[in-house]
Amino acid sequence: MLTVLAALWGAAAGLLVPRAAYRFSVEPEDDWRDTCPAGHALTGAARGWLGSTRCAGCAAAVPVRVPAGDEPGGRSEAGEATTRPAARYAPGVLAPVVTALACAALAAATGLRPEIAVWLLLAPVGVLLATIDRRVHRLPDRLTLPAAAAAIALLGVVALLPEHGGSWLSALLGGAALGAFYFLLFLINPGGMGFGDVKLALSLGVALGWYGWAVVFAGGFAGFLLGAVYGFGLMVLKRAGRKTGIPFGPFMITGALLGILLGGLSA
Repeated sequence: MLTVLAALWGAAAGLLVPRAAYRFSVEPEDDWRDTCPAGHALTGAARGWLGSTRCAGCAAAVPVRVPAGDEPGGRSEAGEATTRPAARYAPGVLAPVVTALACAALAAATGLRPEIAVWLLLAPVGVLLATIDRRVHRLPDRLTLPAAAAAIALLGVVALLPEHGGSWLSALLGGAALGAFYFLLFLINPGGMGFGDVKLALSLGVALGWYGWAVVFAGGFAGFLLGAVYGFGLMVLKRAGRKTGIPFGPFMITGALLGILLGGLSA
């Protein structure tokens, strides 16, 4: 039952990811998007940050004529003007599916231990960050830094509850260690490692560190391994060279997910 409820939560939260990802997926010097590609204002809750990725303005702006009987239900007359279905300006299926699967896996691995609430809250943020980084090779500070603060604060509360499966001190040390490691990589090769990855490593290290150092190493290594396999595959297919930049955030997040699943199962 917990796994089913977690999957439903993930699907519902994942429905909010596509619009936010569309708005955040801009170059560093650009403002967040507040219109659809056709220029219609994005309206909805939270100043337009929450809502679907269908633009009714785009559909209403382009009326179409359909032959008799082609309208659903077959009730239109020949040549009658109708409006198109609301146009979608960003993919809206993949994010809910991925978020639902991630939340279900986390629930199955963690069980009823109180930290499951933290993982379920952070999972949609991870999917959002991975989506943005895949599109524009960017991890916005507006997401990475609050995610790290939230992970620290929420796990601090969980540490006060009975039957938790980790250590808050270990989580803090894990975040500091993984963040410092990525910062060192950034200093060594700024062109190959973005500073957004460094800030993302803070929250991932906190989450992994909750279950101990072995999980920090496993999750961190998994991220590097997945990124290396992806980059090697691109070179084999001649779609990238040795100096081609790839978005590393999705692999960091996937590796952290695998590490948390391992930690939850072994706790």
